[in-house]
Amino acid sequence: MHTREQALEILDSAERLCSAEFVSDSVSRVAQEITAQLGERYPIVLSVMGGAIVFAGQLLPQLRFPLDLDYIHATRYRNSTQGQDIAWKVMPKEDVKGRVVLVIDDILDEGHTLAAVRDKLLQMGAAEFYCAVLADKEIGQAKPIRADYIGLQLPNRYVFGCGMDVQGMWRNLPEIYALKE
Repeated sequence: MHTREQALEILDSAERLCSAEFVSDSVSRVAQEITAQLGERYPIVLSVMGGAIVFAGQLLPQLRFPLDLDYIHATRYRNSTQGQDIAWKVMPKEDVKGRVVLVIDDILDEGHTLAAVRDKLLQMGAAEFYCAVLADKEIGQAKPIRADYIGLQLPNRYVFGCGMDVQGMWRNLPEIYALKE
């Protein structure tokens, strides 16, 4: 557990990478891309908790077509800055068998979590799998999955804000920050 002062120190020492306006414009563009491809379909949209909650909250009202909404919770980070084995906290409650599935996540980092989510949903019978991420981190190596819809590209740094956390804090920021290197 951190103190308010510790949280403020982290933010004060961080570098802002993306303004709230830039993030908002990126979300709107992603919504247009999704609508163009899936607007005539009837997908089930699964938000990955807890990081995707901010992105989903901004994106969903811009998807002006029928869809079902549910969430999943799969994580590798557990409030740390280093990925671990995948932990499944919540599986989809809606039946994905035969459905077009769109997964919304905050960031495509190394890709292990999102690839595991894809594999699980396809194993559960999803007819098609798409994923939208607010951010794709440029890590300089191949990833096991590529996002279909990407809001913005970020450098290979530890980032937070817009649903992404730093040690469990600052998911609520409307901008994206990076820890100082």
